[in-house]
Amino acid sequence: MTGKSKAERTEIVHRAIRVTVATSIGFYIFLYALRQPEMALYALFAPIALGGLSPIPGSGHQRSVAMLKALPVALLLVTLGTLLAVRTWAAVLGMLVVGFCLAFSAVAGPLPAGAAPGLQLFYILACFPPYAPDTLLLRLVGLTVGVLLLAAFEIFLLPAPAPPSYRTRLADALDLAAAAAREPGSVPPERLRATGQELRLSKLPPAERPVGPWRRDRGMSQGGNAVRRLLDQLARYEETSLTPVSGPGRDPTPCAQGSGQSASARELARTSCDTLLGRVAGLCATTATALRENRPPALPSVLEDAMTDFQSLRIGQAIGPPDGVPPVPLLRRQALVLGIAESARIVETAIRVGLEGHRTGPIPPQELFWYADMSAPRLWARRLLGNMNLHSVMFQNAVRIALGLGAARLVAGSLDLAHGFWVLLAVLTLGRTTAGETWSAVRQALAGNLVGAVAAGALLVGFGQHSPVYAAALVPGMLAAFALGPLLGIAWAQALFTLVVACAFAQIAPASWQLAEERVIDILTGSAVGLLCGLIAWPAGARREVRRTMAALLRSFHPLVTGTVEVLLAGPPGSKAPPSTLPALHRLRLAETAYAQFRSEPPQSSGPYADWHGVLIATEHVLLGALWLPRIDLPVVKVPYEAASWARDTAARLSETCDHLAELAADDNALPRTTDTTRVPAPTDGRPLPMLIDLEVWLNGLLAQLSRIEPTVEASMRPRRGHGEEGRIAV
Repeated sequence: MTGKSKAERTEIVHRAIRVTVATSIGFYIFLYALRQPEMALYALFAPIALGGLSPIPGSGHQRSVAMLKALPVALLLVTLGTLLAVRTWAAVLGMLVVGFCLAFSAVAGPLPAGAAPGLQLFYILACFPPYAPDTLLLRLVGLTVGVLLLAAFEIFLLPAPAPPSYRTRLADALDLAAAAAREPGSVPPERLRATGQELRLSKLPPAERPVGPWRRDRGMSQGGNAVRRLLDQLARYEETSLTPVSGPGRDPTPCAQGSGQSASARELARTSCDTLLGRVAGLCATTATALRENRPPALPSVLEDAMTDFQSLRIGQAIGPPDGVPPVPLLRRQALVLGIAESARIVETAIRVGLEGHRTGPIPPQELFWYADMSAPRLWARRLLGNMNLHSVMFQNAVRIALGLGAARLVAGSLDLAHGFWVLLAVLTLGRTTAGETWSAVRQALAGNLVGAVAAGALLVGFGQHSPVYAAALVPGMLAAFALGPLLGIAWAQALFTLVVACAFAQIAPASWQLAEERVIDILTGSAVGLLCGLIAWPAGARREVRRTMAALLRSFHPLVTGTVEVLLAGPPGSKAPPSTLPALHRLRLAETAYAQFRSEPPQSSGPYADWHGVLIATEHVLLGALWLPRIDLPVVKVPYEAASWARDTAARLSETCDHLAELAADDNALPRTTDTTRVPAPTDGRPLPMLIDLEVWLNGLLAQLSRIEPTVEASMRPRRGHGEEGRIAV
C-alpha cells in the first residue's frame, strides 16, 4: 500500500467490488441457471477485461460511457478472433494487426489508451482453439451482458466521484489572472506561478487531460498553455512593478538621464498600461464565465484593437518630440504588458475554439491556430501520421506490444499449449516500456504464480470435482484479487488471480491440479516472450527518445530566433517573410509525448537531473515571439547600426546556446564548453525604439531560461563521463 493515498486505496476497493459483482451475476446466471458455459466464460472475462485489466480513467460516468463505446469494438474483436482461430498463422497475423492498432489507439487520448488492454483480451480469448464459429452468438451475448452489467455498476454501485474538470481549473486560474491584472500587486507572484504549475498535465487526472486529436482538445490544450504563460507574465510584471522607473540614480540608461523627458509622457505611458491591463482583466473574467457555463463568450474579443492602439501610442511617443519619450524601464514594462495582452488574446481565442468545437475560418496567426479551420479527418490524419515513425514513443510501444503478442500466439499455437491465452495475457499484463521494468515485473509475477499454483493445486486435489466449493470460493477470491493485487503488488495479484482462475475453470469443466501447473508453464512462456521483446525493441524506454526529441526541438530554435530578428531588421519593413513555425510545432508534439512517457517510467538512478520540462516551456516562449513580434513590431524608422548589430549578436549567442544544449542532449560524449549567456540590454542611446525593447525582453528572457537549463543538462552528463553509465536524466 506504500505510496497510495487513502482516496486511491478506497477507489481500488470500490472498483474491486464493482468488478466482482458484475462478474459474479453474469457468470452464475449463465452457468447455473441457463447451463451455457460458453456465455458464462465471456460474461466472466468481460468485466475483468474492462474493469480489472483496463485502467480506464475518470469518474463512474466517464468509465461507463467509455465501456459502452468500447462494446462494439469488443464484439468485432471476438468475431474476428473466433473466425481466425481456424489456423495458427491466421490467428498470429490477426494478433499482429489487432495488437498494433489497439496499442496505437493511445494517440487518441487516455480513455482509448485505458480501454486498449481489455480489448486486446477479447481477441486473445477468442482466437484460440477450439475453432467453433457456431458458438459465436453465445460468446457475443455473454460479452454484451458482462459489459452492460459493469457499465451499470460503474454508475450505480459506489461510483467514482468526478474530479474538478479541466474547464473549472482553467476558470479558477483565469479569475486569479483577472484579479492580478485589475489590481497589480494584489496577488503575490508566488501564488500566480503556483497556480500555473497546477495546470500542468502531470497534475491533472488522466481523463481530464486535453490530449486528443479533436478540435476541442487542441483548443483547450493551447488555452491551458497560454493561461500558464499569462500567469507567469503577470508574476514577472508584479516583480518588475516593484522597481521605480524614475528618480535620481534609479535609471542608469542615457535615455532616462536625458533632461527632456516630461512627467506627462511617463504618466501617459503608465495610464496606457493600466488601461490595457484593465481590458485583459475583463477578458479573463469573461472567458472564465464562459468556461464555467460551457459555452463560448457572447461576443468576440476587442482586445486586439486595444493592443494596436497601445502599440501605436508607444511608436508615436518614440518618434515624437524628445520630451515625450518615456524612460527605458517604463518602456520595458510596456513590453511586458503587451506580452500579457497577447497571451490573454490567445487564451480567449483558443478557448473559444475549444468550447465551440466546430470548424471555423482561418484565425491569425494561422500557424498557431492551424487546427481551427481543418476538417476532423485531416486532424486525425495529422495526429496518426505525425506519430507513424520510429521516433514516436506511441509507435514504439505499439510495435513492441504487437510483436510480443504475435510471437506469444505463434509459440502457444505451435506448442499446442493448453489454455494458451494465458501466454498472451502474461505478455499483455507484464510488458513494460523498459527492459528493466519488464524483468522486475516478470520476477514478481513468477514468484506470485508459483505460490498461487501451489495453493490452487492443493485446492483442486483437496476438493476434486466438488463445484459448490469453487462456486462459494470464487466471489471472495475475486474480491481479494482485484483489491489486494493493486494494493500489494504484482506478486499478490498473480497469486490471487491464479486461485480465481482455478475456481472458475473448475466450475466450467472438470479440472485437476494440472490446471495450476499449466498456468505456471503458460505464464513462464509468456514472460520469456515478453522479456525477449523488451530486450530487442527499444529496451531503454523513453530515456533515449526524450533526449533525441529534446535535441531536435532545441535545434529548431535557431532558424526561428535568427529568422525573426532578420524580419524585424529587414528594409523596407515587411519585405522579409517570417520563418515557418510548423517544424518546431511538430517537434514539440513528439517531445511532449516522449516526455510524458518518460515521466511515467521509474528513474533508473538517483543523481543530477536535466530540466526537460524547462525546454518545453522555452519552446512556447520562442514560438510566441516568432509569431507575435513580426505582427506588431515592424519598425517605422530605420534601425540604427549599433542596435541592429546588438540584435544579431544576441540572436547568434542565443542560437549557439541552443545548439550547445542540443549537442549535450543528443551526444553521450559531448564535452561541456563555456557558452556566453550574459544578458546584454539593447542600446538606448538616442531614442529607444519599442521594437528593440520588445526584442530585448524576448531574447533576454529566453537566454535567462536557457541559462537555468544548461547547468542541469551538463550535470546530468557527468555520471556518464565519469563511470560510463547510461546517464541519469529525469525530470
